[in-house]
Amino acid sequence: MNHWIKTLNAVKGVMLLTALLTGLGGMAQAEPLELTYLGTAGWKITDGDFTVLVDPYISRVKLDGGPGTSPEDTRPVVSRSDYFVSDTLLIDSLVTEVDFIFVHHAHFDHLADVPYIARKTGAPVIGTETACNILRAYGIPDEQLYPVRGGEDYQFEQFSVRVIPSIHSALNNKHYLDSRTYTEVPEAPLRVSEFIEGGSLMFLVRFSGHEVLTMGSMNFVERELEGLRPDILLAGVNQSQLGLYNYNERLLKVTNYPRVVIPTHWDNFRLPYRFSQQDAVTLKLLPFKEDVARISPQTQVIIPTHLGTISVE
Repeated sequence: MNHWIKTLNAVKGVMLLTALLTGLGGMAQAEPLELTYLGTAGWKITDGDFTVLVDPYISRVKLDGGPGTSPEDTRPVVSRSDYFVSDTLLIDSLVTEVDFIFVHHAHFDHLADVPYIARKTGAPVIGTETACNILRAYGIPDEQLYPVRGGEDYQFEQFSVRVIPSIHSALNNKHYLDSRTYTEVPEAPLRVSEFIEGGSLMFLVRFSGHEVLTMGSMNFVERELEGLRPDILLAGVNQSQLGLYNYNERLLKVTNYPRVVIPTHWDNFRLPYRFSQQDAVTLKLLPFKEDVARISPQTQVIIPTHLGTISVE
């Protein structure tokens, strides 16, 4: 009997050691999560095996030609009454293989390049009913679309995503409100102004070893974020959040003071990629970084650059 007990204990010890070594080996082999900033609220996120795009607005048209544009930008002016035309050459140079696309809401600076990207790559798209109807107008088939309203929590083969109801930034000095939706497929092509909000979302994307909470606006519904523990927060940062009550404090607290915070939707999206964004960094990001250091000293704030890749272990 003692012999069998000793043998059993030895086997258990070997199994435990093997499990520990396997776990350590898995930790050593884990790839970092890479996040590439596409400008506006756009991101490419990959764990090395699986790639998602979030709000991939790449064309960055010279909107209206007024404040925020540069005389050195020689591209034609695009007004809100013009039909939106994607810069397909630029998109082709930046977007190759994509496994999934997430869209926070249907304004042109979030959705307008998605029809071309979805058609080019065949990637499925998760978005509101309005976003999906716009994509249907551009010929994206139903089997490629996942219409959501917030509250869904979907498991896919290589990741899971919780869809979170949200609200748009408080634009126009808090006078913004747009309850329009497309419950039917509109006629394409759409003018810039016809890319309506159609409701707003956030996404909690769970990769192996990381949870990324994405924002497409400088606003959120606090109760919808309670209990979330993302280690990476793509935080909406712009001047509009200054009109909200304790925005930075509430956002960091309700998301449990994430390890890494990366500002999003902060840049001047009327300028091409090659133009400096230093004014926006100075006005918006540096004060935000200082405030986060005060509220949550253990949180690392990383300031992204256009088309620059941030690697998070």
